[in-house]
Amino acid sequence: MTFVLAAASFSVLVSVLLKLMPRHGIDVGQAVTWNYLAAGLLCLWMLAPPLETLYSPTTPWPALLVLAVVLPSLFLVLAAAVRHAGIVRTDIAQRLSLLLSLIAAFTWFGEPLGAWKLIGLALGLVAVLAILMRSETRAPPARGAMWLLLAVWFGFALVDVMLKAIARAGTPFAASLLAVFVLAFAGMLALQLWRHAAGRHLRLRHFAAGLLLGVLNFGNIVCYVRAHRALPESPAVVFATMNIGVVVLGTLVGVLMFGERTSRWNRLGIALAIVAIALIAFSPQP
Repeated sequence: MTFVLAAASFSVLVSVLLKLMPRHGIDVGQAVTWNYLAAGLLCLWMLAPPLETLYSPTTPWPALLVLAVVLPSLFLVLAAAVRHAGIVRTDIAQRLSLLLSLIAAFTWFGEPLGAWKLIGLALGLVAVLAILMRSETRAPPARGAMWLLLAVWFGFALVDVMLKAIARAGTPFAASLLAVFVLAFAGMLALQLWRHAAGRHLRLRHFAAGLLLGVLNFGNIVCYVRAHRALPESPAVVFATMNIGVVVLGTLVGVLMFGERTSRWNRLGIALAIVAIALIAFSPQP
């Protein structure tokens, strides 16, 4: 369970760092770029990915390329969301993306959908609506924040669907992860070089912030994977603890560290999100 709690902590720390970056003049685009350099090197060092498997004709390059575009874009959206909507609602929107993943698994991958999962799905959709409701003290930016939260919700669901497609193709997780990191880094580096030529110069402090972001990002991934390996017979426990842990930790950090305000609807949504995650995770297989 230590790995699960560590993964949840890393996930929330990523949100905290993204929230702090603009306050300290860190260019988020540059930081996200160097994040993939750090994450890729850590993946190569710690996971020893079998690179020869990427030469297989069954390697799902379209899904890998989609992830290489979506992940850095999602990082930029995530940074804007934590800035305008807060850590509390952003982390919950991220975790509730499992609702869309569940729908995709049922409609596209033919996975069974039992009664408890249906109840969890219904509660989760109500939770999303409640979380999107404006806070009493921050009405003016609510509309922009709502669209950012929806982008986070749909974006993470798309990532999950692509990961399912890659897993179905049989490509080893570590090799897929490294391929996505390298492709994302190459694309983002090209963008930053273009921005540099246009006058948005590369700076060492943005590089350092990006390396820290990469360490936290990779820490979240590797701890979550190791949690599943440590508890191979309890994937539902790992899944539920991870997602509920992020919701609870994100709420505590957002409220206590950053003084984020939540409305009654938001608090209802948080409670419903926890119940929905638990129902989906622990529902019996039909």
